[in-house]
Order: sequence, then structure tokens, then C-alpha cells
Amino acid sequence: MQNKSFRKLPDSSLKYPRPGETTTVYLKNVISKPNIVVGDFTIYHDFEDPCAFERKNVLYHYPCNKERLVIGKFSSIANGAKFIMNGANHKVASVSTYPFAVLGPDWDPSLTAPQAWDIKGDTVIGNDVWIGFEAVIMPGVHIGDGAIVATRAVVAKDVAPYEIVGGVPARTIRSRFKPETVRELLRLRWWDWEPARIQANLDILRGDDPSALSRIPS
Repeated sequence: MQNKSFRKLPDSSLKYPRPGETTTVYLKNVISKPNIVVGDFTIYHDFEDPCAFERKNVLYHYPCNKERLVIGKFSSIANGAKFIMNGANHKVASVSTYPFAVLGPDWDPSLTAPQAWDIKGDTVIGNDVWIGFEAVIMPGVHIGDGAIVATRAVVAKDVAPYEIVGGVPARTIRSRFKPETVRELLRLRWWDWEPARIQANLDILRGDDPSALSRIPS
């Protein structure tokens, strides 16, 4: 029987985690913008060019708004998922939604671009989150650890840890686990373990028996 302790450990510094396959990337390693922060081992799959993620998938992300897109570790993002940032958020409460402030020099030189938008803060995606094909995440949304966003869902509100959401607008379908299991997973925070410890417990992490979590050595 193979001794698991002698397995080669995964390398989070790779661009392409699967040899000879260029449609999936470790997302952290193709990001250049300082206001996009991605954790280790998070993957993005794209049938055309996954390396273009920050240009094609993060939209209306203007530096003047000073907001960040933060994505945790071990998350999985499917082809075509979009993150709509605050620059798309025209003011709703004003009489007109027209972005006069963006065109400030023509209308009022004292206006600055951020005055045109409803700023809702950073968009934060947790750890071990699965975002489905062509899902859309709206500005300022926080998605909790372990959540799943269904194909083509439009997420306009926060998603709790380990919830499954879908639809337009996205609504909760169900929780993935019982509350006590969710609490235990959030306590364990397995995504913060060293790769060797994750590797040693893969049978449990990949299994469908949440009660097995109690067998993980502390």
C-alpha cells in the first residue's frame, strides 16, 4: 500500500495545475491588479483563455472606487462567471440614473466619477466556494465559505456559508449540511491547513459522510 506521506505535494505557484491542459489556471498566478486578491489553489476554467480573467470577468472595476475583489482559497470558478463591480452601480435614489459625475468636465467640473455610483464596498468570495457557469456576482456581495452558486444565477445579496443559491435573482435552495456540520467545518477551516495535512485527509474531505470529520486529528 502506498505511503501517502511520500506523495508529491501540490504546487500552488503553477499557472496550469494540470500538465498539458491550458483551460484551467490557478487564478492567483494570472492576476496582476493589486485590487484583485485570490487565495492559493483557487481555480478558474475558461474554454478560451483563463488568463484573461481580470479583463473579461471582472467588469466596471475602476481604480477610483478603491474597491477590491477578494476570493479565498480552494474556490472553483466556472467558465464565464462575471463579477460586476461598483462602477456599474448607477445611483438609484437620484431623480436621474444618468452618470453626470463620470462626464464631470462637460457638466460640472467639481464632480468626481465615484459620485455617479452607489458604492457598496468590496466583493468577497469565501474559501471552497463553487461558482457555476456564467453566474453573475453583483457589487459588494459576500459569499460565505463552502457556498455553491448555480449556473447563470445572479447573486445580488450575501450568501451564508454552505448555502446553495440559484435563480434570477438568486435565492437560497438549501443548505449543503446540517447546522452542526457547518459549524464544525467553519471551525476546522481545512483550507488553511498545510497541503500535506489536506492530502492526508483527502478521503474524508472527498467523502460524503460529514460525521467522519470527527476522525480528523487536531
